[in-house]
Amino acid sequence: MPKQIKQGKNWYVLHTYSNYEEAVARNLKQRIESMGMEDKIFNVLIPTEKKIKIKSGKRHVVEEKIYPGYVLVEMIVTDDSWYVVRNTPRVTGFIGAGTIPTPISEAEIKSLQKRMGVEEPKYKIDVIIGDAVKITDGPFKDYDGKISEVDEKRGKIKVLVSMFGRETPVELDFLQVKKI
Repeated sequence: MPKQIKQGKNWYVLHTYSNYEEAVARNLKQRIESMGMEDKIFNVLIPTEKKIKIKSGKRHVVEEKIYPGYVLVEMIVTDDSWYVVRNTPRVTGFIGAGTIPTPISEAEIKSLQKRMGVEEPKYKIDVIIGDAVKITDGPFKDYDGKISEVDEKRGKIKVLVSMFGRETPVELDFLQVKKI
């Protein structure tokens, strides 16, 4: 069992089985309540962010885990609280040296919470500059081209289309092209 690090509450990172983050968070919250640890374990957090993915021509907003396989816990480390967290099903351990958990900095938590709180999801596309694409929609439908610019913030790309013997840049939405 760990020796007391710094009195007071800190955020710690738990390593869990992959894809069991929600189950671990749920189990841990139940254990905190049933064992009366609310005064030592305060918060359980699975860092996620919203992203836009384009599948079969449609936009979908998905919530993706920022750190798959990890759960954050805000707690005061004592023998009892360490034992409760460490023995939660599917928790493989704390991140830290040996058995001593290492707290993460307040700045890291703030930047993570800011990233999680972003309401406008990011575009998640699987094309890069130089990719050959076929335009599937709009006035240039069925033309082939090559991607010259990617604007992730706006969800737009520039495609160089060969017309009349010269390359012409065309701005399109991500949904209007597919990789060849």
